[in-house]
Amino acid sequence: MAQCWFRIRAAAVVAFFVLTTVSLAQDAPPRPRFPAPIGSPSVQPDRSIVFRVRAPEATSVRFVCGDLALPREGVELTKGDEGIWELKLEPVNPGSYRYHFSINGVEVNDPANPTVSESNATSWSLVDVPGSEWMDTRDVPHGAIAEVTYFSKSLQKFRRMHVYTPPGYESDREQEYPVFFLLHGASDSDNSWSTVGRAGIIIDNLIAAGQAKPMLVVMPTGHTARFAWGRSGLPVDEFTQDFENDIVPYVDSHYRVKKDQAHRAIAGLSMGGAQTINVAVRALDHYAYIGVFSSGVFGITGGGPSGSQGPPWEETHKAALDDPELKKGLKLIWFATGKDDFLIQTSQATVETLKNHGFDVTYRETEGGHTWVNWREYLHEFAPMLFQE
Repeated sequence: MAQCWFRIRAAAVVAFFVLTTVSLAQDAPPRPRFPAPIGSPSVQPDRSIVFRVRAPEATSVRFVCGDLALPREGVELTKGDEGIWELKLEPVNPGSYRYHFSINGVEVNDPANPTVSESNATSWSLVDVPGSEWMDTRDVPHGAIAEVTYFSKSLQKFRRMHVYTPPGYESDREQEYPVFFLLHGASDSDNSWSTVGRAGIIIDNLIAAGQAKPMLVVMPTGHTARFAWGRSGLPVDEFTQDFENDIVPYVDSHYRVKKDQAHRAIAGLSMGGAQTINVAVRALDHYAYIGVFSSGVFGITGGGPSGSQGPPWEETHKAALDDPELKKGLKLIWFATGKDDFLIQTSQATVETLKNHGFDVTYRETEGGHTWVNWREYLHEFAPMLFQE
């Protein structure tokens, strides 16, 4: 009898607590499991951009972007309700822009933006601003960009490159294509040309408009080790070994590409431009088209970074530079540099040196500086000149 009475009392207590909990839950306001999402970045119809980040405990939040005309230290955001900081940029030109936030001095990507672009040692948030017919993603046939891992026997380690194949490559198993090797700069990685550089979209649009030939675009990793500013020299020779002995043979054996000089092109920006010259001058009979963006022979003016501590570049390569037979298959040597670029004298001196050795060089000076704003333009201008009859 006592045991039965105990069970009844226990059941009553449990029922009381259940009813009380339900009542309290009904009376209390619902607590969201996650905070409400915020839209960032938000590109407006007039191409202004609103950036937002939730950082309620922060005392300072700055927006940093190297390709916009902003202070180097960035622009301060304004703190609003619920700890959400906000900045509205005035309308910007169409293009892709890397950015990050500096929150109390700590650099972080935009937590609300999953789109990123890799550089040589980190990644950046990426915002695309539409409004350019040749750079926007349009309703045209699109190629594919593959992230390719290969083993470099020259460097004895695994390496990565990105490879663009044009529309129709997968469906036509017989056709062979020309190949364009496109190199990045010292601040970047093999991912950069296809993200912030929009190389795949630019080539897609050119092919669709009949302005460029269908081609493969190979975008290799230019750094052979972790890079940091302030260290002396760039491992130009190490990259050249990897390029000649591993990258080119891998492309030739894994893709349907034409292997003659008339169907090979190489170009690069900044560090990649210096690597382009270094690769091409050693194999002038392998490339019909050479492009150098915002660059030249590093150290040719007597200052700046140099890839070698040996004899001057002109002296080292004099035999190749003066061989008329090696010039016969060259169809284009094209340089472009912004008037405000810190490497403009390097470009000018390199062009003058090549002309002194009998090369027919096309040289363009444009507005702007050492930024992706220019390099995308240069690619758009250079690619239509490739592989034309």
